[in-house]
Amino acid sequence: MAFADADTLAHGDGGSHVSAPSGRRQADAEAAGAPPDSESGTIRLVIADDHTVVRSALRLLLDAEPDLEVVAEAGDATAAVRYTLGHKPDVLILDLNMPGESSLEAIPKVKDVSPSTEIVVLTMQDEPEFARTAIQAGVLGYVLKEAADAELVKAIRMAARGETYLQPKLGARLAAEPEGPPDDLTSREVEVLRLIALGHTNAEMAEQLYLSVRTIESHRAHIQQKLGRTTRAELVRYALDRGLLEE
Repeated sequence: MAFADADTLAHGDGGSHVSAPSGRRQADAEAAGAPPDSESGTIRLVIADDHTVVRSALRLLLDAEPDLEVVAEAGDATAAVRYTLGHKPDVLILDLNMPGESSLEAIPKVKDVSPSTEIVVLTMQDEPEFARTAIQAGVLGYVLKEAADAELVKAIRMAARGETYLQPKLGARLAAEPEGPPDDLTSREVEVLRLIALGHTNAEMAEQLYLSVRTIESHRAHIQQKLGRTTRAELVRYALDRGLLEE
């Protein structure tokens, strides 16, 4: 399947992706319960994940569904915004941990360039605070990669109808979690903030908390965004003012 170039589409030049208007695919899509707001009965998708093999596997999985069609693939959050602008997909499938721009920070940009595009997060992040932050940012679906078959397809179809889908076991954990610390920081973010203030590097924090360096970087970006503080000195002052360095 050939994909139209997103930048070309964004400027109104050249071709666009065309779905079969009728025939077997349309009939199959209707049988699969495609959303009524899609004229062709096909839900158009953009996949954003920094691993080529993951994108390829997802494309095979999703294109096999009669009512789903992948129109573009992005390797980072910046490209995801650009391809959303160019293709105006029904649903963007977004990985939370990609190099470069934060995926969470890209969510409002996606909604700005294509308000009708809904977002389903597909991630390895199984901590409830990630799901809460993503939903607050505007996503309709949150699915873990370990359940990326039937649950992802279900989340996509629900998002295309404007409905929210949260993986059941994650939803139960989210509901059971106590109210978080002030300024909407999660308990994990408080841990990371404390270690930042104590002078630890990302690698040292990853080792202490049994997380990947990329996850630590993501936590750090979320902390800076929530607190509106970007320098280490500002974060240290915040931690000191709230007694986070006291034993």
